[in-house]
Amino acid sequence: MTASIHDLNAYMAELGAAARRAATAMAAAPTAAKNAALLALARRLRAQGPALQAANAKDLDAAVAAGLDAPMVDRLRLTPKVLETVAEGCEQLAAMADPVGEITGVKRRPSGISVGQMRVPLGVFGMIYESRPNVTIEAASLAIKSGNACILRGGSEALQSNLVLAALVRNALAEAGLPADAVQMVNTTDRAAVGHLITMPEFVDVIIPRGGKGLIERISREAKVPVIKHLDGNCHVYVDAEIDLEQALAVADNAKTHKYSPCNAAESLLVHERQAAAFLPRIGAIFAAKGVEMRCCGISRRMLVDVPGAKVVAATEADWSEEYLAPIISIKVVTGLDEAISHINRYGSHHTDAILTTNHPNAMRFLREVDSASVMINASTRFADGFEYGLGAEIGISTDKFHARGPVGLEGLTSLKWVVLGQGEVRG
Repeated sequence: MTASIHDLNAYMAELGAAARRAATAMAAAPTAAKNAALLALARRLRAQGPALQAANAKDLDAAVAAGLDAPMVDRLRLTPKVLETVAEGCEQLAAMADPVGEITGVKRRPSGISVGQMRVPLGVFGMIYESRPNVTIEAASLAIKSGNACILRGGSEALQSNLVLAALVRNALAEAGLPADAVQMVNTTDRAAVGHLITMPEFVDVIIPRGGKGLIERISREAKVPVIKHLDGNCHVYVDAEIDLEQALAVADNAKTHKYSPCNAAESLLVHERQAAAFLPRIGAIFAAKGVEMRCCGISRRMLVDVPGAKVVAATEADWSEEYLAPIISIKVVTGLDEAISHINRYGSHHTDAILTTNHPNAMRFLREVDSASVMINASTRFADGFEYGLGAEIGISTDKFHARGPVGLEGLTSLKWVVLGQGEVRG
């Protein structure tokens, strides 16, 4: 690196040019070399635990001094458990099949040529994220296995941790005979660096933001390259007219209360009017015991207001589209499946929605007609996750309809190109 970070334009252009060169080499890298890099990275993460925790301590001290709230500070911690988890993730990726170079759908045409599609890396992706330094390893390891190069820009609150982690990645790449510049960390806290990264189409093929709504909205608005993103996670659970009551209670409870902060936690509960009297008081008692505030339509409010300890308030129009990320849920009684689907498609975020039912035709209609990246039958929305879907790891979740949709893993970091196999055919 020759450009000074004080000349931000030159610095970011140099990062981009280096990434583009590395991407060419990574696209041709043998699977064995990529796997060797991942295993070397796992080994280094375990061996360098004390050095990583020393760097992490600087970030933690600075975060406390800056007055960051306790949850934010907690997300910064590189505990031995966190380091072991990301090391195991590298090993799991190494054990997975390599998608790059796979040719599928080959069909022989009347002209004599055979036509198919080959899976290839995207090239260079920029990743912009906040808080969690473990994301550095998750992004880097996915880039390595998928044959891409990446430019990482973590939050300023995790800079010291991220710089040490990125150095381990680069050393592991070099050990495996791959270009160290396949993974680069933006080493300045200047926020203008993000503006450069998202407006360099000559160097960057796609941007992946991972953070708060404000960050993602800014990037979506200003980027000059494609963005893989989701803005909200207003996930719905719909309780149909015909259900297994005990199962429905367990799933609805898990979808909301298993963990409040993820984007796949349920934020809205819709209940068929024929099940309201049986279902609502019981789920209300569960939510009341866990301190979940219920923001209700008129009918559900009347059914829940007398539940002991329940926090029941009248819902506003804004509640139907709100992502709470907190122990709060909106509840509405609906007349049937048509109203439920219409409500979800109007107010939802196209992330993840579930139906709880024993009626198979209704379940199939819900799958077809709900316009979301993940649609579920009799399962918690909390399963909308790359690991749970068998992707091995996840770079993020997309609610867009082009290229990648839902949890984005290895395959989501690749594209397809047409390949034609011939034996001297010419077009007549």
